[in-house]
Amino acid sequence: MKKIIYKTIIALALPLWGLGGFTSCSEMDSDLVSFVEDNQLDTPNDTVYSLMGIVNKMQVIADRTVLLGELRGDLTSLTANAKLDLQDIANFTAGTDNPYNNARDYYAVIQNCNYFLHYADTMLTKRGVKVFEKEYAVVKAYRAWTYLQLAINYGSVPFFTEPLLTEKDAQPTKYEYYDVTQIANYFIKDLAPYVDTEYPDYGSIGTLNSRRFYIPVRVLLGDLCLWAGRYQESAQYYHDYLTKQGDVHPTGMGRVTWKDYEFQDIEDGYASQFLTQSTEILTIIPMEEEEYNGVVSYLRDVFNSTEDNNYFYQATHSPAYDELSRSQRFVLVYTDPVTQLPDTVSPLMVYPSESLKGDLRQQSIFTLRNEETKSNTLSSIRQTCYKYTSGHVNLYRLQHVYLRFAEALNRAGYPESAFAVLKHGLCKDFIDRYIPEKERKSAGSLLSFSEYTFPRENTQGTHSRGSGNANADTTYVIPALSTSADTIQYVEDKICDEMALETAAEGLRFYDLMRISLHRNDPTFLADKVARRKGSSNYDSALYSLLSDQKNWYLKLE
Repeated sequence: MKKIIYKTIIALALPLWGLGGFTSCSEMDSDLVSFVEDNQLDTPNDTVYSLMGIVNKMQVIADRTVLLGELRGDLTSLTANAKLDLQDIANFTAGTDNPYNNARDYYAVIQNCNYFLHYADTMLTKRGVKVFEKEYAVVKAYRAWTYLQLAINYGSVPFFTEPLLTEKDAQPTKYEYYDVTQIANYFIKDLAPYVDTEYPDYGSIGTLNSRRFYIPVRVLLGDLCLWAGRYQESAQYYHDYLTKQGDVHPTGMGRVTWKDYEFQDIEDGYASQFLTQSTEILTIIPMEEEEYNGVVSYLRDVFNSTEDNNYFYQATHSPAYDELSRSQRFVLVYTDPVTQLPDTVSPLMVYPSESLKGDLRQQSIFTLRNEETKSNTLSSIRQTCYKYTSGHVNLYRLQHVYLRFAEALNRAGYPESAFAVLKHGLCKDFIDRYIPEKERKSAGSLLSFSEYTFPRENTQGTHSRGSGNANADTTYVIPALSTSADTIQYVEDKICDEMALETAAEGLRFYDLMRISLHRNDPTFLADKVARRKGSSNYDSALYSLLSDQKNWYLKLE
């Protein structure tokens, strides 16, 4: 560990670059920020230089944020063309020589954040406005998020919040090791004062709105509380983010569905939500477009057929994900063409192909095509994963928030409310109609959704994004169970499945399974899911045994 921290100090004693070719501001094209020489951040220009420098460090950990969370889960399979580094991640054999296992890169982000927070002149004002206040909140959020990533990937990590400037500072014996609960509890307190701090707006940088570079503090606080088991607080933070006056976030009606009762044509308003400019995307790590400008993302080459990989994609949907998608019941509400009776519910029984059975989101996101090629060095079978077409890395999108809100509501003791997120959506009409009065009263402000800003016309249950009209599915319900604990576990299983259907390939799955296992104090929950990733007929008992021991969830710390 000493080696990691010391190398971090050496790296950060060098000048901090901005975003290279990605940055279009002329003032930033050639200027450097040296933390060693510029010991005090006390000019307005320092805010842009130093913040972009931290984003630069975030770029380094962007791809692994997705790959470590996705390849170790149950929804993705690697092809025979996958690089050995990726195979080692998926097989839980990644050693300290694996390029995706490098805690030093996380500490580089943290060290930059610590430096900024220590040296920024927070009292500096210009025209009565504190110059650094907005950036200060952004950096606090970056640091908390990065420490959370360290904890969920390494289990327990050295914790410090002051910049390390000498070799003496880097002695590992000086610092306590914090696990995910300790880290979450520390940063809940650290971030809470900044929930209403407005973030900076540098306008467009390159082709992106700079405000999408930032992590919403309320969402991050919801995540931290969720990991810490503070479910009521978590639900409140998510709710308050979604319903903040002047900045509300209804679900929208994006979905993929059959056009009509003949079940031949699909209407897809789903895949476009993953484009960088979509309002569905809340936070991205902006990446360079060319290597000579800095750090680029290679996720497109992992999940897509590209010229760079000779069209041999490396990762695709797993048999476990296939089985889950096809086990869903698609329900279409339409007017029967013979009887002319309205609102006839038709579960789809005869499919054009087996792959189109059930939930349609996988079919929207993953497409295969054949291309004739005269060279055996080029693949003729080509995959596109529409979650990876932009070259930037998405950290947060709106449906992540809704699903974690459901998870927090359920664990807080409001399973009917949580299930409503999946089946109905949270508009006032649906809340009043489908959630029992006793639970509505108990949940209180957590179910406060304005009928004007969350209308039925712009609100749907997450399950309806791929399984038709979930409202009309009479089988998609909470059954009568013996205890409230049984009900909560049943709903949590449904939330876990919905997370898979909605967020597959986004790098969240292993962490979702980890968090739910920790909620239940049952490592076999995660172990069983991952052991089934090759399909129900190819259960991996050795992998189950390995992951039943929680210490094997984590990467080795150098």
